[in-house]
Amino acid sequence: MTAAVRWALILVACACGAGLRAQSASTAGFHPEVPKAWDDAAIATLEVRLANPIVSAKHVSADYYYKIPVRPIYKMYPIYAPDREPKGYMDWLLHEEPVIIWDDKGHSPPLATEADWIKAGEMVFDAPVVFGPRAGYTIQEVRDPAWYRKDAVPVTKDGIMPFFYYTVRKKGTVEVAAFGCGTCHTRVMPDGNVLKGPQGNFPVDRTFANVFRRGPLDLVRAIQRADYGAPWLNPDPLAGLDKLSQNDIALKFEAVPPGVDARFGTGTDSPPQIPDLVSVKERRYLDHTGLQEHRSIADLMRYAAINQGEDLLSSYAGFIPSGGPQFSKLPDPSTQDRYSNEQLYALALFVYSCQPPPNPNKFDALAEHGKRIFGRAGCAGCHTPPLYTNNKLTLAEGFTPPPGADKKYDIMPLSVGTDPSLALKTRRGTGYYKVPSLKGVWYRSMFGHSGWCATLEDWFDPRRTRDDYVPTGFIPYGAKTYAVKGHPFGLDLSAEDKKALIAFLKTI
Repeated sequence: MTAAVRWALILVACACGAGLRAQSASTAGFHPEVPKAWDDAAIATLEVRLANPIVSAKHVSADYYYKIPVRPIYKMYPIYAPDREPKGYMDWLLHEEPVIIWDDKGHSPPLATEADWIKAGEMVFDAPVVFGPRAGYTIQEVRDPAWYRKDAVPVTKDGIMPFFYYTVRKKGTVEVAAFGCGTCHTRVMPDGNVLKGPQGNFPVDRTFANVFRRGPLDLVRAIQRADYGAPWLNPDPLAGLDKLSQNDIALKFEAVPPGVDARFGTGTDSPPQIPDLVSVKERRYLDHTGLQEHRSIADLMRYAAINQGEDLLSSYAGFIPSGGPQFSKLPDPSTQDRYSNEQLYALALFVYSCQPPPNPNKFDALAEHGKRIFGRAGCAGCHTPPLYTNNKLTLAEGFTPPPGADKKYDIMPLSVGTDPSLALKTRRGTGYYKVPSLKGVWYRSMFGHSGWCATLEDWFDPRRTRDDYVPTGFIPYGAKTYAVKGHPFGLDLSAEDKKALIAFLKTI
C-alpha cells in the first residue's frame, strides 16, 4: 500500500450534520427529530478523562467536522467462499452498474416507518468504509481457499463470508470493501447462521498481518505510531518499535485471536475483547475502559462517529494520531468522509434493535443451584440483575482517581486486580474498567478485557493465575506462558459448584 492509501484508511471519519427533521414519504409515518451528532458542548462532556487528564482527547470543532463530505453508501454484493461462489458471479459483477443507495445528494432508502429506519440502519452497519487497496485485502485473497484455511475465516451455511463485501463504484471494477461496523460485530454461529451486533468472530488482526507484510517497513512503523502512539506515557509503549522487523510486527497481529481486536488507541500487547452490542442501550459506559458515557441515542451516534476515524483527528496534548509524519497537524477535511446525521441515527436505531439468538441452555436444576451460588457469593453486587451489571466503573490496579472524579462518574472504590495495561498504558486508558454485563456470555468467547480465556470454564480455572499458565485465548506475542491474574471470584468453588455456576451464567 502507498502512504496515501493507508492515510486514506486511517483518516476515515463519520457523522455529524445539520440535525434536520427526517423526511418521510408518509405524513402519518415515523418522523424522528434526528439529533445533532457533532455538538461542541456535548462533545466536551462526552468522554471520561484519561488516567493522565492533561492528555485527554480534544476533539475537532463542529466547524471543522461539518466540512467533511458525507460518505456515499454503495450497493453491496456478498463475498462467497471459493467453493461456494455461483458460476459466472465475478463476470456478472463486472457488468453491474454503480449504484449509490444513500448519500446527501438525493439518494435515500425508504424512511417512512420506524422499521424502515432500522432496516436502513442495518445497511449502515454493514456498509464498508474503505474500498479496494485502501481496505488492504485483495480479490485474489478472498477467493483463495488458503486464506480461509490459514486463519479459519468463518463462512455462513450459505457459503458467504459476511464480514466484507464486493462493491462496484465504477463499471468494470469490482473491489473488496471492508471495515464497517459489521466487520467486528458480526458473528457466524455454530449452525452457520449470522448474528449481527455481538462480539464478532472474524480474525481481523490475523488476516491484516498479511497487509503489514506487504507494505514498506517505514510506512508500517508509521501506521503503528498513528494507531497506537501515546508518547506521553513513560515508558513509551512503542519505544522498541524501530527494532522490530516487518515480520515481527505482523506476528504481533497474528497473536490476536478472533473476538479480540487491537483497535485504534490500544495496541497488540493490550488488545481489547470485542464488545457485545446486543443490549448496549442498557449500558452507561462504552469501551472496556469506560471511555465514553452513554446518556442518549445521540451519544451512541457520537461514539460511532469517533470510532469511525474522528479519534485519529483528536489532539492529545498536541499529539494528533493522523497528523503524520509530524503527528501534530490536522489533515484537510476534503480527504476524509463521514456519515450524515440521518445515517448515524438509523445506525443507532438498528444497534438498539439487535437481539440475542434463542438460548439453547435451559434453566434446569443445575442452573437453579448455580443461581443460588451466584447470590451466595455476592456476584450480584457488581453483576446486578436484570442487566447483570451495576453499570459502574471499577479501578484499574494501581490507579487513584483524581479529586472530584466520584462526583462526575459512578465509581466503585475498588479494583479486582486484573491486568491494568489497557487502562493505564494505552490511548484509551482512563484508569478504570467498566463492570461488564454477563448477559449473553453463552454465545461469546475470549473472556477478560483482553480475551485471555477462550471459555467460561477457562475463566474459572484457578490455574490461570499461575505464572506457568498458557492462556487459551490471547497471549502476547513472544510469551510462552502468561498469568491471567485478578478477578478471583469463583476460583475457589468446588468442581460441582463451579459447574452449576457456569450452567446458570449460560442461561442469562
